[in-house]
Amino acid sequence: MASEKSLMRKSHFMGTKIRNLRKRNHLTMEDLSARCVRIDPELAPSVSYLSMIERGKRVPGSAMLAVIAKVFEKSPDWFLDDVPEEEDITPDKGRRGGINGMALEPSFLFSRDILQIAIPEMLSQTGVSGRQFAQLLIRAHQEHHQNHFPDLERAADEVGGKNLHLTAEDLLAIAKRLGMKVRFFSEGAAPAVDENGIPQRQLVTSYFEPPASIFINNLLKTQPERLKYDLAVHIGHCVLHNKDGLKRVLTVGDGMGAPEPASSTVNAQDMLGAWRDFESSFFAGALLCPKVPFRQLLERNGYEIGTHAKIGVSASVAMRRMTVVSPYPHWHYFDAYAPGKLKAVYRGNGIPLPWGNMRQVPDPCQHWAVFRMLSEPSDGSSAQISILDVDGSPRIYCCESVKVDDLAGNHHVLCAGIDLNPAIEAQGTDALSLAEELKHQCVSAGGQGPIPAPIRRQLMSIARILNINWVERGIDKGARLICSRGAACPRQPACYPGSCQGR
Repeated sequence: MASEKSLMRKSHFMGTKIRNLRKRNHLTMEDLSARCVRIDPELAPSVSYLSMIERGKRVPGSAMLAVIAKVFEKSPDWFLDDVPEEEDITPDKGRRGGINGMALEPSFLFSRDILQIAIPEMLSQTGVSGRQFAQLLIRAHQEHHQNHFPDLERAADEVGGKNLHLTAEDLLAIAKRLGMKVRFFSEGAAPAVDENGIPQRQLVTSYFEPPASIFINNLLKTQPERLKYDLAVHIGHCVLHNKDGLKRVLTVGDGMGAPEPASSTVNAQDMLGAWRDFESSFFAGALLCPKVPFRQLLERNGYEIGTHAKIGVSASVAMRRMTVVSPYPHWHYFDAYAPGKLKAVYRGNGIPLPWGNMRQVPDPCQHWAVFRMLSEPSDGSSAQISILDVDGSPRIYCCESVKVDDLAGNHHVLCAGIDLNPAIEAQGTDALSLAEELKHQCVSAGGQGPIPAPIRRQLMSIARILNINWVERGIDKGARLICSRGAACPRQPACYPGSCQGR
C-alpha cells in the first residue's frame, strides 16, 4: 500500500477515477458514502468529503482509499496510476436503458388517423381485448422509461412525508384528511375463471364508491400489508385524479365468473381507466416505500426479499419497488400463476417474455426459476443464474423468486431479477465473451452445472459491487440454460422434440 506522501504524488486522476467509476455503477455520492459506511463506519467518507475528493480538493488517506476501493472490488493502487487508461477517466454516457423498439417506417403509416382505423381490426384478428391492449401499451411505456415517474414519486412524498413506516392507522388518517370515508364490508372468495378459462378464486378486497367512500373487505383486517396497499391505492386515486367519479374495484385472483370476451373495440374509457389504475398502483408503492429511505433500507440489507417484513408491506410491493429505487437500472419482475399465466410483467432490462401474458403458449421453457417454483417444492433460496440468448447473443441473468398465496388462496410466484451483462461491462470486462464461455460450459454439462472458477470470481466481484446478496447465492448454485420458447432450446439433447438446438 502506498505511503501518505505517495498518495499525494499520485492523486492527480484519483478523484476523476472515483467519480466516473461511481457513475458507471449508477451510484450517487450518498450511495457510495453509505456503501463505505457498511464496510467501515469509522473510515467512511461523508458525502461532502467525498465530493471534495472527486473534485480534487482533498486526498483520502490510505485507509479511507482502501474502503472506497473495496466498494468497487478494486486494488487501491488502481486509483493511483499516473496516467489512467481512457476508460478509467471516461464515464459511460449511454442512455439509462429500457426496452428498445423498432423503427416505424414509413412513418405516415403510423399516423393517429391510420392507427385509429387499424387497431380495432388488429384486435379482432389477434383476439386481444381492448383492455388487454391498453395494459400492453402502459407496460411498454413503463418499460421504456424503466419505471421512472418522478411526478408520481413527488405526489406520494408530499402525502406521506417520505415516512417508511406508515401504519394502517396512518393511512386511515390520511384518507380522512383528504375527505374520504372508510367503511368495511364482508365478502368471501368466490370461484371464477381467468381469460384463459383456468379456474381461479377471486376476492374483492376493496372499492372506491363516488363521491368519497372507500369500502374495505373485513378480511383485510387480518392482512395489514394488503390493507395498507389498498388504502394507498385509493388515496392515490383521490390525489391524482380528484375522485373522478368512476368506481374503482381492487381484487385478487382473475376473472369475474366467466372468461372476458375478446373485443375489437378500443373503449376510450377503458384506456383512461387502465392508465389511472397504473398511476394509482405506482403511487401506492411510492407512498409505502418512499424512494430514498427504501433504497437505503435495501442497501443495508443487501436487497434481500425478506426486507419487506421490516416495514410491513407485501413481498409484491417491495419487489416491484426494487426495480424503481435501485441504482442499477437493469431489472425485471414477474408475477406468475399456474399453469401458465403472467399476471404482472416488467422488463426494464429487455429480457424476453418466457410466456405470453395474454394467453398460454404450448412450449414454455421449464427451466425459468419462476416457473419451476410453481410446480416444485421450494427449499432455501431460489436464486438462479441463467444464460439466455437475446437477439442472437447470450446474456447472464440472476433472479430470486418467492412462492406466496394471495388473499383468495391462489398460489403464485413472484420473481425479481437483473441483467448482469451491463454490470460486467461497467468493470471493463467483455460481457459477451464471458457469457459465451459460460454458455458453452453449460451446454457441455447438459444444460446446467457449476460455474468455472475464473468466471465465478468475476461474477462474485460483480455481486459485491451491486450489493445484492442473492446474486452471490445464485453463483454458488451454478448456472442454468434457459430459452424464451421450447422451439429455441439451446440444450443438447433438447428438452423439446423438434427444437432448434444450439441457437
